[in-house]
Amino acid sequence: MMQSRPVLHRITSIFTSRLSQNQRLLLSSSALHEASSQSLDAVNITDNCVRKMKELQAEDASSKEKMLRLSVESGGCSGFQYAFTLDDKSKPEDRVFERDGVKLVVDKISFDFVKGATVDYAEELIRAAFQVTTNPSAVGGCSCKSSFMVKQ
Repeated sequence: MMQSRPVLHRITSIFTSRLSQNQRLLLSSSALHEASSQSLDAVNITDNCVRKMKELQAEDASSKEKMLRLSVESGGCSGFQYAFTLDDKSKPEDRVFERDGVKLVVDKISFDFVKGATVDYAEELIRAAFQVTTNPSAVGGCSCKSSFMVKQ
């Protein structure tokens, strides 16, 4: 019985090491796939964001043609803050991004701050909101994910 314990310990150690290695490989390959599918010259929209916009459009007939507008304003605890509104018109200088029939509109000035970013819709215990989850132009921000600092 004494000799079976060291063998079992070695097998468990090898098995655990292989699982960790495989997990790292899976995570890195899925991160590479996700990163390669997103453009750095666009603003990306998640499935949750699309789903919530479709819900809002279905709830109210007047919201059928509404678009989600993302703008950047000065303020917030980190210097700049994201602002989301529903809009029914885009301006000629706006950038419009579309996914599955849902449109995200970003004005020309704000686009420079959110180029390559990802917009999501998150439901948490204390709030439910549209938010920017990743932004290559930001170096830091608030834990509420509504304000950020710009890379110099």
